[in-house]
Amino acid sequence: MTKQSIFGRISTLVRANINALLDSAEDPQKMIDQLVRDYTNNIADAESAIAETIGNLRLLERDHEEDVQAATEWGNKALAASRKADEMRSSGNTADADKFDSLAKIALQRQISSEREARGAEPQIAAQTEIVDKLKSGLNGMKEKLGELKNKRSELLARAKVAEAQTKVQDAVGSINVLDPTSELGRFEDKVRRQEALAQGKAELAASSLDAQFESLEDLGELTEVEARLAELKAGGSAPRSAIEGS
Repeated sequence: MTKQSIFGRISTLVRANINALLDSAEDPQKMIDQLVRDYTNNIADAESAIAETIGNLRLLERDHEEDVQAATEWGNKALAASRKADEMRSSGNTADADKFDSLAKIALQRQISSEREARGAEPQIAAQTEIVDKLKSGLNGMKEKLGELKNKRSELLARAKVAEAQTKVQDAVGSINVLDPTSELGRFEDKVRRQEALAQGKAELAASSLDAQFESLEDLGELTEVEARLAELKAGGSAPRSAIEGS
């Protein structure tokens, strides 16, 4: 993965407007799950790439430090060789003095080379440091976005559960209507009314039957009295007294 592709993906994901994406999604739940997967995978890739970039930067820094240290050491060697040459020359030993001066020149050449290496690495180190800082910042931004996505997902799930519960309550309430004769309660009430009417009909029928029995008893008494008066007529030959007179 190149730095350019890392920058591009991080920049795109960090700038993404999560709310706009969810608003335009046909299925926000599926969209947010996909976004969580994308961010999680890209964060893993970015962490690996950034770790590699940091590793390369640390190598550059160590090489630079070694070049700086080498330049210092070669400078010290050049100084020591120069002083030794001066001592030899002061004592009249020109041949050895020239030898040490040659060594001092070699040390100075190596010092210059190390300094050149160190200076050449500094812009690269600065650029790599800037890249690492931007990658770290972008990575943190993606992690914040991932946290935002997870919070959104939790919020959506909670809202979905509340909506589902409210729908069930509304459905239950709508199915119970005491004024609706087609409802279970209406049918039960109608059944009770029919049972009450049946009981009332049976009571009226029973009362009617009892009245008829009493009427038959009265008819029977009247016939008995007729028979008695008829017998009295036959026995006495005269009209029987009125029951009212004899009372």
